[in-house]
Amino acid sequence: MKGYVITFFTRQDRRHHGKLLGEWLVNLAREMGLPGATLILGSMGYGHHRRIHSSHFFELAEQPQEIQIALNEVDAERLFQRLQEEGVRVFYVKTPVEFGALGDDE
Repeated sequence: MKGYVITFFTRQDRRHHGKLLGEWLVNLAREMGLPGATLILGSMGYGHHRRIHSSHFFELAEQPQEIQIALNEVDAERLFQRLQEEGVRVFYVKTPVEFGALGDDE
């Protein structure tokens, strides 16, 4: 199947309507019936403000996060429409990909 991998970049302490943004995005994907989402913790990074964010003991709240979702074009459009409606502010990368699954269902 052809579609996209959408990767959102944020920090562990970022919130949307009082909920942690990374968890909120994963739960939104589930609520929308998207095929899956993965939250990945990073050890260090920086964003457009050029400030270093890391997973050091005293800075765990600023730990970088990526949320990745592989989906078809229709679902990608639905997701971005919902994010606009929700007023979410988050940086993303949208990469065209071919994806599928091998083997039998578990």
